[in-house]
Amino acid sequence: MKKVKSIENLEEIKARVRPLLRVREDLDPTRIREAPQINILVCRGTGCTAAGSGEVEESFKDAVKGNSLGARVRVVKTGCRGFCEKGPNVTMFPGDILYTEVHAGDVSEIVERHLLSGKFVERLLHKDPLSGKAAPASHEIDFYKKQRREVMHLNGLIDPWNIEEYIAYDGYRGLAKALLEMEPEEVLEEVRKSGIRGRGGAGFPTGTKWGFVRSAPGEEKFVLCNGDEGDPGAFMNRSVLEGNPHSVIEGMIIGAYAIGNVRQGYAYIRAEYPLAIETMSNAIRQAREYGFLGENILGTGLNFEIDIFPGAGAFVCGEETALMRSIEGKRGNPRQRPPFPANKGLFDKPSTLNNVETWSNIHRIILHGGDWYNSIGVERNSGTKTFCLVGKINNSGIAEVPLGTPMRDLIFDIGGGCPEEKKFKAVQIGGPSGGVIPYRYIDTPVDYESVTGLGAIMGSGGLIVMDEDNCMVDMAKFYLGFTQDESCGKCTSCRAGIPKMREILTKVTQGKATMEDIDILEELASMVAEVSLCGLGQTAPNPVLSTLRHFRNEYEAHIIDKRCLAGVCRSLVAFHAVEDKCYPCLESVAGFDAGGYEALKTFVPELIPDCVVEKIRSSGCAVDLARFLLTVPAQNKSCTKCTSCRLGTGHAVHILDEIAKGNGKLEMLDLLLELGDTMRIASDCPVGKTALAPALFTLEHFRDQYKAHILEKHCSFGICEGTLSYHKSCPLRAAVSTQTRG
Repeated sequence: MKKVKSIENLEEIKARVRPLLRVREDLDPTRIREAPQINILVCRGTGCTAAGSGEVEESFKDAVKGNSLGARVRVVKTGCRGFCEKGPNVTMFPGDILYTEVHAGDVSEIVERHLLSGKFVERLLHKDPLSGKAAPASHEIDFYKKQRREVMHLNGLIDPWNIEEYIAYDGYRGLAKALLEMEPEEVLEEVRKSGIRGRGGAGFPTGTKWGFVRSAPGEEKFVLCNGDEGDPGAFMNRSVLEGNPHSVIEGMIIGAYAIGNVRQGYAYIRAEYPLAIETMSNAIRQAREYGFLGENILGTGLNFEIDIFPGAGAFVCGEETALMRSIEGKRGNPRQRPPFPANKGLFDKPSTLNNVETWSNIHRIILHGGDWYNSIGVERNSGTKTFCLVGKINNSGIAEVPLGTPMRDLIFDIGGGCPEEKKFKAVQIGGPSGGVIPYRYIDTPVDYESVTGLGAIMGSGGLIVMDEDNCMVDMAKFYLGFTQDESCGKCTSCRAGIPKMREILTKVTQGKATMEDIDILEELASMVAEVSLCGLGQTAPNPVLSTLRHFRNEYEAHIIDKRCLAGVCRSLVAFHAVEDKCYPCLESVAGFDAGGYEALKTFVPELIPDCVVEKIRSSGCAVDLARFLLTVPAQNKSCTKCTSCRLGTGHAVHILDEIAKGNGKLEMLDLLLELGDTMRIASDCPVGKTALAPALFTLEHFRDQYKAHILEKHCSFGICEGTLSYHKSCPLRAAVSTQTRG
């Protein structure tokens, strides 16, 4: 490959490759039969790959070859488009037709009906969670059409392993403009003019940060990319690294040029992101081959290299000084500031650190101008922001909107609101460092100042949606547990203060606290926030302070009334069974660590298995019962520490829901058995080890009922109509009620 040395070289590549990609801009679905070229885009982001998109990709390649379509049809692997809830996702062009939850067994039907007959496969189209209406084209789906995709504009559209597809969409054109047409100070001024603020959480103006490093004395400086992304429920940066890595590389090269005296950059990516590391490594290799990295870049004399440093999974290494110490090979502890990294950073040299999303914006700011970028968003909050919508929401995934967009638009217009017509209660923004925003502030614009004014922070962009069934005290306790585990322990305030706050919250959830404990909790929270050395300790109290601010009534109910309003805190909830329908598995519903089949054996051993089998046979559907019991560990009891439990229970609930709704397949039964074995071996505690026991028990004794749901689309008891949550009545005890202990 001849290295690129001019804008003309870039234009030559674009002129050669872009026509091959025009089909991906053709939104007319009626052209599928006569179109000279068809592209099948298969999402190979982490979420879709974990759900089986690799097998889907191979199945499409085999089907295309088997039907002699190879000259006309191209199967392309892409990065994440953001609709993670519905993966594996497949997009067909022309038409931009999105098929969701596609499995290898569906491929032959798609090829036969869509490619050969020009008809949609209706059952695989996305259906609006509220109206139930199918939307064939992705640009017609509310989740997409309410967004403005700037950072994610090429995610899901190009092959991230093909640098020429990136170049075809003006990739590296911003770099060429900066190096060949602008002075470093002009580049820096465009970044300042854009108003872009750091997307890693603090929101510090990027141009100002770069200016500090540029003016700092030193013959060697560094630019760093923070791809650690340790917040629970956040995976935006991972998706950019997997789907459009060249945008990050191009941004870092421009930053190195603007700052000056920068010959080395590092991309710090958490080791738990193996696909992101692999994709980024390939992109760096290709960038070297084409002359964008290495010596004499674009013939300008600029020498610059990027290396990847895999992080070891420490949340505290998201803090800039801890991250730099980690790259140096030291323990990832934060250090006292000043001196700030702009003067004394990596290896004691002036350094700038920006996160993945910030870097990926830079090349378009230079290409289109700072004024263009500043026109997006609102005053002092320019540009777009990516958010991860997770939790109790219909359309979970990655959404990108202009800063200043009302929270309502994110939660309801894009996210589709809460499932099962539950009431939206609050959203946790900013992860463990953030806070909650309750429903009464649903119309608050999502910008740095407005969010901070409500006691939260923007953070990297994680949005965890909570409904009426979430306990805010329990939520605050969970996040304190996370920060306690992730604290480096250097500061006494953080090392001792956070565990003490969590201890008080535990007393609250157990009904053992007093109102004086709340005063102590608030005092501790303020102290930890004020005197901790780094951002982890300074922001750790945010979930506590924000829930006390917006949901103090729930704390008071736990303390005074000995009552959990959401029915989550197990010490404050008692389940009372009707005598003739009592089933010993109610112990699992009551919140004990071990449930289901194990609870049956320990509670009333003589019921195993004959009497229990007869009771189920006469009282209700075994499939419905199995999914009812499984929702307890899946929705409420799993601490999410173990991957086997975190993913296995959710996957098993999905399988049982599909079977109950008549969408199941026989191979799902074998998958349930495999999941059960994996969780029993790999989980650390009884919750995970026994979570699938009820499903396996009913599968062993009532396989005929499972087969009837799958093959005949029939429930003998006529009760399997939709998904179920553990807050609904047990199929065997419809008359059972719950009440609190006094």
